[in-house]
Amino acid sequence: MKATELLKRQHREVASLFKGVLASEDPDERMRLANEIATKLMVHTTIEEEIFYPAFREAAETQKGEEQVLEAYEEHHVVKLLVAEIPDADASAESFEAKMTVLKELVEHHVDEEEDEMFPAAERKLGKDRLEELADELEARAGQIERDAGEASERSSRSSAGA
Repeated sequence: MKATELLKRQHREVASLFKGVLASEDPDERMRLANEIATKLMVHTTIEEEIFYPAFREAAETQKGEEQVLEAYEEHHVVKLLVAEIPDADASAESFEAKMTVLKELVEHHVDEEEDEMFPAAERKLGKDRLEELADELEARAGQIERDAGEASERSSRSSAGA
């Protein structure tokens, strides 16, 4: 699998979760899905920022490529600001759906730019072999982030249970 395919797959997973959170009437289900979106976006933005964007930036060697990467970092920043609000959100509040809709639209805009502009350029500049290597790096790092988050959650649960 190529890095661009892996990232597109992650895009589809998050899009599906957004559909679910916006369709649900159950606050507990909405919160569960919103937290899953937050986790997936945290993993996705981290692996793009640490691995994919630097590789693309180096290979692109153009002003346009540089601008695409800088804009992508800024879009991630805005997404992270909204994602940070999810744990404290009230899924039964009328503002919850609006917050999730805004986040969904930000993510969709970002995905469209990546998939329409950055990914095709990356495929031309990086080539199949390098994109396959990057996919392995992305998957390994995503697994590490997920394990670290799981361990932190487990430690937090143990410490609050012992308090």
